Amino acid sequence: MNISILSIFPGVFTDFLAVSMIGKAVEDGILTVNLINIRDYAHDKHKTTDDYPYGGGPGMIMKPEPLYEAIQDVRRDREIPVIYFTPQGRLLHQSIINAYSESTELILLCGHYKEIDQRIRDLLITDEISIGDYVLSGGELPAMIFVDAVTRLLPGVLNDLESALSDSHQTGLLGCPHYTRPPEFMGIKVPDVLLSGNHEKIASWRRQKALEITRKNRPDLLKDE
Repeated sequence: MNISILSIFPGVFTDFLAVSMIGKAVEDGILTVNLINIRDYAHDKHKTTDDYPYGGGPGMIMKPEPLYEAIQDVRRDREIPVIYFTPQGRLLHQSIINAYSESTELILLCGHYKEIDQRIRDLLITDEISIGDYVLSGGELPAMIFVDAVTRLLPGVLNDLESALSDSHQTGLLGCPHYTRPPEFMGIKVPDVLLSGNHEKIASWRRQKALEITRKNRPDLLKDE
């Protein structure tokens, strides 16, 4: 997968792309990330990418020209999804991640300041995504979250893809409790069912625990249960 990330602070991605699962995916050639500095497309000597909003009011707006030229330079007349991270976007869910993991190329736009010029949204943005009902200073953190979530589903990234497909939200429920050795720690024992070797009972126990945790922490997910 090839992902182009447009930001006025591309340097914040350097360490993120060099470590752990993401770093391995990059090293193995499974993931290619192009970091693009939006300021490189600014027209003035100060590399200005923002200006005051028409109509007045607080905050600054990202100018359309640098954004338009940066995106078009990446697209080169190709049909590539352009995802903009904004509190106004649709809430990111696992189903969205699953769908985008099938893509071969993506463009991620990290906004900054109060907003981007609406004309860029009208002309070039194909999807708007929010990671939650709160406001961040820019789209860099949401972009990292998106890249991490998508990358772990790419073939060859995880040793066991089935592990990712059994995570929270893949089945519509939160995950169940998990244990590893030792069988007893600080007086707490691993549930007997997990030591039984009975896979049917283990699967039933895990689903029941997943239901209990979901009912407690995210009852909104159980509307169809």
